[in-house]
Amino acid sequence: MGHSLLEALNVRVVGSGDRILVLAHGFGTDQSAWQRILPFFVRDHRVVLYDLVCAGSVNPDYFDFRRYTTLDAYVDDLLYILDALRIERCTYVGHSISATIGILASIRRPELFTKLVLIGASPRFLNDKNYHGGFEQSEIEKVFSAMEANYAAWVNGFAPLAVGADVPEAVREFSRTLFNMRPDITLFVSRTVFNIDLRGVLGLVRVPCSIIQTAKDVSVPASVATYLKNHLGGRSTVHMLDIEGHLPHLSAPNLLAQELRRALPR
Repeated sequence: MGHSLLEALNVRVVGSGDRILVLAHGFGTDQSAWQRILPFFVRDHRVVLYDLVCAGSVNPDYFDFRRYTTLDAYVDDLLYILDALRIERCTYVGHSISATIGILASIRRPELFTKLVLIGASPRFLNDKNYHGGFEQSEIEKVFSAMEANYAAWVNGFAPLAVGADVPEAVREFSRTLFNMRPDITLFVSRTVFNIDLRGVLGLVRVPCSIIQTAKDVSVPASVATYLKNHLGGRSTVHMLDIEGHLPHLSAPNLLAQELRRALPR
């Protein structure tokens, strides 16, 4: 995509201030997921928003199935955006898949990041010996089969589970962005996400990290937050939110915004 990447990924910079805050959305959403968070930060931050190439808000022709087989290409996109905007230092907030993208980006270019804030992050979703990621391979294959068989039915079942809390508006919003995605892209990205294993590189992270995790998340067990804290190479803290769900920016934006405020560098 080259020079057109900023336009293709709908990059926006809003707000004012000397400090740069990057908000990177997770799987199944787009930058609109941050709309209830933005008002808390635009008065004293320049906030960078963009869409992952797999988001339904991006022209699906931009999704190169050969290029986006690993998270490295997503990291390339993030770093290109930061360099194109001439950003030298930022605080990076990443949700879900974007948390892992941020981890990898900080290993490659640590000087760019003052702090990482990782929401609903997981270095590996599959269970392993002495590691509880939350899913068995057989469970994941059933999810993939359900997505292939009837995408609409899968979205209608998955969205309430992911939101967790009884917040119909959040379920509708997450369903909307999932339906905006092309089903073959959703399936392809899902396979990529569930095959990641960042456990071996966590120690290379030197940037301070704040890990924000809800008490009950269908996608990420609470124990994963502790695992991250114990294995990340830099200073890290865990902030547990006493709520349910994988998408606190949709289901409890005020609470999450307060936690983000506390997590930001002073």
